[in-house]
Amino acid sequence: MSTTTPQLPAAARTFTQQFSSTRRGARLARLLTYEQLRTWQVSPGVTDRAEQIVAELAANAALHGRVQGRDFRLALTHDPAAGVLRIAVSDARGERLPSPVGDAVTPSDDESGRGLVIVTALADRWGTEPYPPGGKTVWAECAC
Repeated sequence: MSTTTPQLPAAARTFTQQFSSTRRGARLARLLTYEQLRTWQVSPGVTDRAEQIVAELAANAALHGRVQGRDFRLALTHDPAAGVLRIAVSDARGERLPSPVGDAVTPSDDESGRGLVIVTALADRWGTEPYPPGGKTVWAECAC
């Protein structure tokens, strides 16, 4: 006779950190994402995707969402039971929402302007939501 031990569902894990709205802050957000996901033992494929998504969203927050003296916020939520990793980057510029990917026309020789195209390609879904009192959050989810 075999018996199985009931398993409790794994609790969702979160990581939240404020970063300066600079290129250095964006780089640090990417590096800490990699380290946190490695600690949570998220698969290398999902970690690679998430690291690139954070790099793009954090760079956008530092470049387009920057308000002097205000930081941006990175939040990672890993829910093993649901099999989802959620990445959320919040900045202080709620009036500057990202353009839908299909609306953006970036000349092929431009060095920037493809961040959300990359996010669209790597994430299973993404979107925006208000971040009170006057900011926005751009989020992306990856299936684990």
